[in-house]
Amino acid sequence: MFVIGTAGHVDHGKSTLVQALTGINPDRLREEQERQMTLDLGFAWFTLPSGRQVSIVDVPGHEDFIHNMLAGIGGIDLAMLVVAADEAVMPQTREHLAILDLLQIRQGVVALTKADLVADPDWLALVQEEVREALQPTSLANAEIIPVSAIKGTGLDALKNELDRMLDMTEPRVDVGRARLPIDRAFSITGFGTVVTGTLLDGRLQVGDEIELVPGTLRSRIRNLQTHKTKEQSALPGTRVAANLANLEPSQISRGQVLARPGWLKATKLVDARLRLLADAPAPLEHNDELEFHSGTSQVTCHVRLLNDEVIPPGGEGWVQLRLDRPVALMRADRYILRSAAHNRTLAGGSIVQPHPARRYRRFDAQVIAHLEALLRGTPEDLLLQALQRAWIGDAKTLSQLSGLDAGDIEQTLASLVSDGQVVALAGGDTPVVRPNQPFMTIGGWHQLADSLLTLLSEQERSAPLSWGVPREEVTNRLKLPAAYRNQVLEFAVSQGLIVVESNLVRQSSWRPTLSPVNEMVARRVMQAFEAAGSTPPSTSEMEAIASPELLAYLIHDGQLVRIGDNVLFSAAGYHEMTERLVAHLREHTNLAASEARDLLGTSRKYALALLEDLDSRGITKRLGDVRVLRQR
Repeated sequence: MFVIGTAGHVDHGKSTLVQALTGINPDRLREEQERQMTLDLGFAWFTLPSGRQVSIVDVPGHEDFIHNMLAGIGGIDLAMLVVAADEAVMPQTREHLAILDLLQIRQGVVALTKADLVADPDWLALVQEEVREALQPTSLANAEIIPVSAIKGTGLDALKNELDRMLDMTEPRVDVGRARLPIDRAFSITGFGTVVTGTLLDGRLQVGDEIELVPGTLRSRIRNLQTHKTKEQSALPGTRVAANLANLEPSQISRGQVLARPGWLKATKLVDARLRLLADAPAPLEHNDELEFHSGTSQVTCHVRLLNDEVIPPGGEGWVQLRLDRPVALMRADRYILRSAAHNRTLAGGSIVQPHPARRYRRFDAQVIAHLEALLRGTPEDLLLQALQRAWIGDAKTLSQLSGLDAGDIEQTLASLVSDGQVVALAGGDTPVVRPNQPFMTIGGWHQLADSLLTLLSEQERSAPLSWGVPREEVTNRLKLPAAYRNQVLEFAVSQGLIVVESNLVRQSSWRPTLSPVNEMVARRVMQAFEAAGSTPPSTSEMEAIASPELLAYLIHDGQLVRIGDNVLFSAAGYHEMTERLVAHLREHTNLAASEARDLLGTSRKYALALLEDLDSRGITKRLGDVRVLRQR
């Protein structure tokens, strides 16, 4: 699932457009509806022509509420920049566009709203040209511009189709197994208690998960999850999520905190970062300047320590260490924005390179700068995770070739990532030991594969309720598993308690076929026919006239019938009684001819031979000429 974020100047029709697209008014506050102006974040959702369901975060356009805009824009996958055709590009249009560029939002579309108010086509063409000029130096330089009217509905279909096309080219968020939900709202619902909302990043959440709020010491448990007001057992990366938390009050939670599983996410007050100052900044950035720091849904004051420059000029870049006034939960590669509170304008932004530096650096230290440059290119963990995401599944040799890391680094890094819960060693046991040809997957890749496996098996259970599973080869082919890793993947799924592999059939561990009342009646008739026939059982063709092949297969797998060869069936009781008589005779008389077996059992030569050949295949007897003898044991 993807999240679309609006952007644009106040009163350019963002909320009206969202309501026209979704049927949902994103202005949830009474004051917003009375003033007809968005003050805080609004949320909606709808289904695109492709069937893809998307979320929309609607942000305020007024300059006084830019901090609310920043709290919602950080988790989006695609930007919908809204420009009113009757006003063209305005100050907040440019600031929002600069923010999207600093956040490196590369997928977007421009909705030229209120097109019905412009009668002059030359004016409309002029506005479009002005928008293209504003887009040109930004990450949205190639965004399509689509005139629309939210009131008359014109252009909305074209806008939806363009959103679909852009999302086709947008990479979905990767599940790296470290779920974090930057909180943008906390409130109470009667009968449920405290609910927090946000856009889920990096991992999945499930009902029942223990969680903690970072920064802080509060812990809780997820009672319920909702996406688009629909209850879910789990939520995937990139979805808008509402999480119902146990034993917490809304007053204990604030925007800017992050919901995560306990233990791994730490808050910080000192970060190393790469910074870019906007070209239209009013002055150079100086050492120790005080600015507002925004990342995710958090907002704190910070002091900017320049590490390798006396000043950073407008349009310039540099290495900085940001000293935050309060702890913030951050990860490497998170994007951030810096604003001037005094001038109420956005000045700079960039990416976090190291969220937990060991110390406060001395300025102009060449070793520190070299270390930060190396981190910008990527740590061994980053390089290996990227390689594994491209490969989907791979062993140490494959990952070494894709990442450029040598064998020693690969082994150490894989072991670290397995211990850290970001990578799964398939069939690897409890210790993260790297063995030849042992496959690895990211935790997100494994979750997706496990979901696909269980979906495949569930489809079989629905379509064939008497089935004991799907043939092993069919499962591995439909999952498109590389031949070298098929056994390890299924063995790992078995070890996780997800599936059972039996008689070359794969089924969910919780699945056991059940007979309908009609099938129960037919099954009784089948077994009665075998009991009545004694030592000369009915043929397979006779039984298929009574029961379906699926029911016969069920009775065989359930142990009530025994199939010998391709076309001979016995009841389990009759089979065991007759084979025991044959073996007892051999123990007493040394050998046994087929004719003697026929007479001993009181059956036909066909069934006697079938039983003798079955004993041969099981290694109990062997044929010597025209007789059978017991094998030596």
